[in-house]
Amino acid sequence: MNTFEDANKIGKEMMDNSLKSYAAMTKSLQSIASEASDYSKKSYEQSTAAFEKLAAAKTLEAAMEVQTEYAKTTYEAFVAEATKMSELFADMAKEAYKPYETAVANATK
Repeated sequence: MNTFEDANKIGKEMMDNSLKSYAAMTKSLQSIASEASDYSKKSYEQSTAAFEKLAAAKTLEAAMEVQTEYAKTTYEAFVAEATKMSELFADMAKEAYKPYETAVANATK
């Protein structure tokens, strides 16, 4: 009888851990989607502003300066966003695994 109760307890723990993991992943994916949306909006706004400056440039030198500044700020923003997204994905993996840590530790004893 203990074996059945133990199996039932382990099954319940695994289901609870799975649900906690799923909830953590869902929350993290919402954060990632929100961050991607914000970045896309900012990128579009920066591109529009740069195009307007470029269209208003009177000389080739001014146009090159606008283009150079746009390329520099766009690259810096991309690197910052890529770093932020990689951190969000790493945090998601950690949070999704966290419910299983105890179960794995108990199983390896």
